[in-house]
Amino acid sequence: MRNDLPPRRTGAVRTRLLSVTGVVLVGAVIGSLLLWHAQLGEMFGLAADKEPVVSSVSAPAVGAPVAETTLATPTPTRSPSNPSRTPTTTKPPKKKTVKTTPSREESIDGLSPKLKARLTKAIAAAKADGVTIRITSGRRSAAKQQRLLNEAIKKYGSYKVATRWVLPPKYSAHVLGKAVDIGPTAAMTWLNQNGWRYGVCRRYDNEPWHFEALTAPGTKCPPREPHAVAKAD
Repeated sequence: MRNDLPPRRTGAVRTRLLSVTGVVLVGAVIGSLLLWHAQLGEMFGLAADKEPVVSSVSAPAVGAPVAETTLATPTPTRSPSNPSRTPTTTKPPKKKTVKTTPSREESIDGLSPKLKARLTKAIAAAKADGVTIRITSGRRSAAKQQRLLNEAIKKYGSYKVATRWVLPPKYSAHVLGKAVDIGPTAAMTWLNQNGWRYGVCRRYDNEPWHFEALTAPGTKCPPREPHAVAKAD
């Protein structure tokens, strides 16, 4: 018998080794290519196996209208610049008190000097007794006196009766500043009783408010007339 190995068996082993080596080399090449491809995909965003980014907002169904989304803007809250400061309340403006001055007819300014001086002393004396003398009508304009006469004629129905209360302007002591009407009733009573001391007297019975300077101070007043009488022209 012969001891030599057959040549076919040695060739088969060599062939297998070459095959395995080739497979390993091919695998290494393929792995390198895949690794290189993956790196290129990451660089240029071309990787097919990269996971997509999933939005937290649910997408609408296919064919459904897309609803408009309104973003709520939070309202900023202002903090007081000085929390310890107490807010002040606005007080309403105070109403101004307007002092009304009496008209010229309701004062002694338009009276004749003699009647003005005498009446001033009488007013002071009455005040000391607790009585206030208020002038309701002093000196009048001729136009007002005529208007009062016209109203009296309408009221009483005749010129004769009307002139018992209101004289025509040219005969009126009020137009000359020589007569004064006063009030209230307590003042009329006081001046009727004490006016002679100051030369101020009541003239007519039908007019307890009408006073004139008819006598010298301290002298008894003359008798009163029933009413005024218009002088004949």
